[in-house]
Amino acid sequence: MAIGIGLGLARFPFQQVDNFWRWVELCENGGVDSIWQTDRLISDEPFLECISALAAIAGATQRIKFGMNVASAALRDPLVLAKQCATIDFLSKGRMLPAFGIGSARAPEWHATGRGTKGRGKRTDEALDIITQLWRGDPVTLTGDHYQYKDAVISPLPAQAELPLWIGGSSEAAIKRTARIGTGWQAGLESPEAAGRAKQAIIKALKLSGRSIQDDHYGTGFFFRFGSTSDDIAQRELARFSKLAPGKDLSHTIAIGSEQIHQRIEEYATQGISKFILRPMGNDDADLLEQTQRLINEILPAF
Repeated sequence: MAIGIGLGLARFPFQQVDNFWRWVELCENGGVDSIWQTDRLISDEPFLECISALAAIAGATQRIKFGMNVASAALRDPLVLAKQCATIDFLSKGRMLPAFGIGSARAPEWHATGRGTKGRGKRTDEALDIITQLWRGDPVTLTGDHYQYKDAVISPLPAQAELPLWIGGSSEAAIKRTARIGTGWQAGLESPEAAGRAKQAIIKALKLSGRSIQDDHYGTGFFFRFGSTSDDIAQRELARFSKLAPGKDLSHTIAIGSEQIHQRIEEYATQGISKFILRPMGNDDADLLEQTQRLINEILPAF
């Protein structure tokens, strides 16, 4: 099972935009598998819009792949979303890695836009069916519960004959969604053991659906830092994450030091998880670039 290590950003951590592009260049030239941008539309903290950020990254790179982790299909129009992903994949010559989910019920987007969280799973399923049909080049005529289209088509189609479709979430509905339509699965806050259980549930559901997903198309992510566990930045990040899941042990979402980073990857790999999105923690721009360089130098060669 091949291990693939990508790098991701949640909040925009750079004080100078030029340093973001230095980071992208570092990933491109350092052998990083892929770049991932967290999806967040409503926030008083700086978050890049994931689709437009990936379009910019596509134009600034030649080799590296990129995706969103994960975009809420229930908050976006599926025709526009399908067209955006197809355009980026076409212009980047097949380097797009779309990843979708329903979005957390605690996400501020629902309240801010007046949308209720009820039914967002069915809305997501309907949207993903439309998106995949458009990517195949098939005309979409639909009178659904949430969307209505007549003879909708897009061109150009994605460069990839089968554009990847990574699905996030470990609920029963997310497991079924992955087995029905996904080409990969991305964990959220799941521990190694929970991610392993989700993978086995997906494999079981795949047998019932008659589909298959490549064994190395199961992923997860965590924050990392080369330093001490007493670093304030690590404690701040863990406290921030704890707000997303009150009362849960989220210590697995952060790894400090080369040994622990390596160990955390191995813990997930033992559970059959082989694609990783690692997010650097740094005090400033120079520190973030140094953290990324150390990952490239010290962790990537081991895998």
